[in-house]
Amino acid sequence: MLISASELYGDRKYLLNTSGVIYRSIGSDVLKKMTDNELFEQLVVEPRLIKRPFLYKSDNCFLVGFKEEKWAEKLLLNSHEN
Repeated sequence: MLISASELYGDRKYLLNTSGVIYRSIGSDVLKKMTDNELFEQLVVEPRLIKRPFLYKSDNCFLVGFKEEKWAEKLLLNSHEN
């Protein structure tokens, strides 16, 4: 799911908890230099790197991080489509 979300948004930084202790301890420069495979392996080892909340709604709908307006829009819009 993380790979799909990264591909959908086009920027893997979108998935990262950049204000977290783990992100700061590893360092943004190190994370930027990682290949996609290395980064996703790191996310498995250290899930606190993943920005939360993380919601998978469908193949083209992931909500990452909490922005009330965006969540309301996506959840209400998608609930009317079902």
